[in-house]
Amino acid sequence: MTEIELVFLGTGGGRLATITQKRRTGGIRILSETVNAHVDPGPGALIYSLNMNLDPQKISALLISHSHPDHYTDAEVLIEAMTQGTMKRRGTLAAAHSVLFGNEICEMSISKYHQGVVEHVIAVKPGVEFEIDDLKVVVCRAVHSDPDTVGFRFETPNIGDFAFTSDTEYFEEIKKIYQGVRLLVLSVLRPSGKPWKGHMTTSNAMKIVEEVRPEMAILTSFGMQMILRGPDHEAKLVEEKTGVPTVAAKDEMHISIGEEIHIGTFEGKQSGLDSYMNSRI
Repeated sequence: MTEIELVFLGTGGGRLATITQKRRTGGIRILSETVNAHVDPGPGALIYSLNMNLDPQKISALLISHSHPDHYTDAEVLIEAMTQGTMKRRGTLAAAHSVLFGNEICEMSISKYHQGVVEHVIAVKPGVEFEIDDLKVVVCRAVHSDPDTVGFRFETPNIGDFAFTSDTEYFEEIKKIYQGVRLLVLSVLRPSGKPWKGHMTTSNAMKIVEEVRPEMAILTSFGMQMILRGPDHEAKLVEEKTGVPTVAAKDEMHISIGEEIHIGTFEGKQSGLDSYMNSRI
């Protein structure tokens, strides 16, 4: 693996951003020469995939961090795409316990039928490790209103690690969990001064970025108050405070991770995967 790409099919989060689609809620696609995975396929994941010429039938893995609609809603239809209309048993579904079985707060989010057509089903919890081709996934702790929520750390054989915190509030252990990652994607629902239990604000993001000190930080999963305040403004505050390059994700933004980290739009991407992608979509 010489390069990996993240494509943001959505950068919104929370109830109001989801129901208004002021920011899309399609999740994140992870692509390389061997990997085609979708993380947290919320409302619109299918449509936005098709609009961006990312064939959902090429997906080989779905990762779902918790059982809230902005993170799982399109999972079943993407499972049907991944399994070629349920005609071929293939792919991996790695999802929080609440998503697969429910818990005291949330009902199960993916039916037994849909779980049954996937080749591999993994109930993820902190400490669990698994592989998607040559991408190693380490499941990380999160603190959220769904107690089974997790984050994901991705370890590559030769280009370093990157991670997605999913929805979480700040907790002391988080700096150790993500230490050493090159790229850290943080779910930042609200701006500073507008705390909401189980979620991160800009000030929380500042603290985490300052402690972890990744090569680059990306803010995403914006709630309505964050959208109204201005995510670019909030990202600038994080960068000024920490000295770490920090970017507010935008819908359809792509990030390529190789020897360097590059940011662009998906249509105009700078990576060396162009010929490969043309053959895959």
